[in-house]
Amino acid sequence: MITNVLEAIGRTAIGALERCGRFAIFAMQTMSALAKRPNRKHITVQMERIGVNSLPIVLLTALFTGMVLSIQIAHEFIRYGAQSTIGGIVAIAMCRELAPVLTGVVVAGRVGASITAELGSMRVTEQIDALRVMGTNPIRYLVVPRLWSGMFMLPILVLFADAVGTMGGYLIATAYFDISGFTFINSIQTYTTIHDFFGGMVKSVVFGAIVAMIGCYRGMYCANGAEGVGRATTESVVTSIILIFMTNCIMSAIWFR
Repeated sequence: MITNVLEAIGRTAIGALERCGRFAIFAMQTMSALAKRPNRKHITVQMERIGVNSLPIVLLTALFTGMVLSIQIAHEFIRYGAQSTIGGIVAIAMCRELAPVLTGVVVAGRVGASITAELGSMRVTEQIDALRVMGTNPIRYLVVPRLWSGMFMLPILVLFADAVGTMGGYLIATAYFDISGFTFINSIQTYTTIHDFFGGMVKSVVFGAIVAMIGCYRGMYCANGAEGVGRATTESVVTSIILIFMTNCIMSAIWFR
């Protein structure tokens, strides 16, 4: 029995190390391919898929998040006579944390799964092997355009999420709690700094890279068969979301200390 337990632990450890090494090689190959001139047409197509098509759900998520945030904090702040700070709190929370994280999670669920399923299907049908036979680097052809697009479009989506989320908080504060619109906007100008805004933008670039890299990696190295593609898609979304939360914690501790 002890032998079986040790064997199971050994197999798990070896499998984890193998996956880490494979991802490290994949990441180094991707970084090397980034130095070469990208295909602008492919990047434009991926920018539309990642950014433009994700915009409606990102805006809805940000709008209702800002509204709920305003509802939750307005009750307590009004009770203690601090209603003049509600706008600043909503804007800071959206710019620093909520907009980047929620946008990253939404894009991971929508785009990360799509990337994994697309590349996984190409692997199952041996299209990736066909690219290698034709002398085309699959990393440069498939991964790099998605990585550039994710890193470029996530900050734009977060920018819209910042604006819409703050607007949602403004609507609730003025219409539901009768707080002056001037008070809300003046609070934003008083308490929000450019440091808060750029912190969220830097996070969004990293989150975009995480979603694209994990999605491509899981797709290109998924097991054969439809079952393998489905499993890889699930693992892609779960891994991306976990890494987004972990990275957000580390970056917040560094950037906003």
